[in-house]
Amino acid sequence: MDIKTIREERKKWMTWKNILPLREALQSLDEGEFSIQNGDVVTISGECDNEAIYKTAKMLMPWRKGPFKVGTTFIDSEWKSYIKYNLLRPHFDLKNKRVADVGCNNGYYMFRMLEDEPQLLVGFDPSPLYKTQFDFINHFVKSDIVYELLGVEHLEFYEEKFDTIFCLGVLYHRSDPVAMLKSLYKGLDKKGEVILDTFYINGEDEMALCPESSYSKIPNIYFVPTIKALKNWCLRAGFCEFEVLETSVTDAGEQRKTEWIEGHSLEDFLDPDDKTKTVEGYPAPQRVYVRLIKDKK
Repeated sequence: MDIKTIREERKKWMTWKNILPLREALQSLDEGEFSIQNGDVVTISGECDNEAIYKTAKMLMPWRKGPFKVGTTFIDSEWKSYIKYNLLRPHFDLKNKRVADVGCNNGYYMFRMLEDEPQLLVGFDPSPLYKTQFDFINHFVKSDIVYELLGVEHLEFYEEKFDTIFCLGVLYHRSDPVAMLKSLYKGLDKKGEVILDTFYINGEDEMALCPESSYSKIPNIYFVPTIKALKNWCLRAGFCEFEVLETSVTDAGEQRKTEWIEGHSLEDFLDPDDKTKTVEGYPAPQRVYVRLIKDKK
């Protein structure tokens, strides 16, 4: 697989008719010096054209991950992503490491990871909209983060191998989860770790829910395993260690409608009479966060 060729081909995506006006709006933003407060809200301050910033940010909807504040514009994203980040924060140290975020969306987690001073920080996500949202924020942050319009399937062919790979909320979108886990494994150096989160169901058996057509109104959810089944997938992919870090239940305090998204959110995905079930009657979303270790002698 020729990554350079794929990279050049995907640059053309940024000229799609629904993306090009967004790119042009970004190019018209003023340059300047800005200060960054990298907390739960990634906050950017400095002399700026607040009207232009607000207009551009609105053009870039929907904002799924965040929140961000740029000048006077508060981008109240669908997800309060700091809840997940703060949950995971005690479990990693990225100082001087080569780090990848697979399925990075607009880069919120990577902007937060800058506090660790990694040697290299690369985001993978084949979405020209999310890449444009990243470029909007990075116009002010001016980080050295590399954003690639590539997916997990490209990891093993990428020019770099990584010490730590984050893969948050991606596995359940794949029809072959073991193959995806193998791609993550191959993206690591001889030694390394993956920080992974995915939906899970309760149970002591090694089994997985396979939704008929959708799960929580999401059509591309293929398998929701028990934790034991997830562990078996990871071991089959080659990892030598599987450590459960945390579990959580997604609720309206973390994911909800705001003026910065389009369409529905969690409240529309759950049974209105029983919040422990999805509208399809399946168990409501729960997440498990795990660390996977590769140690190839």
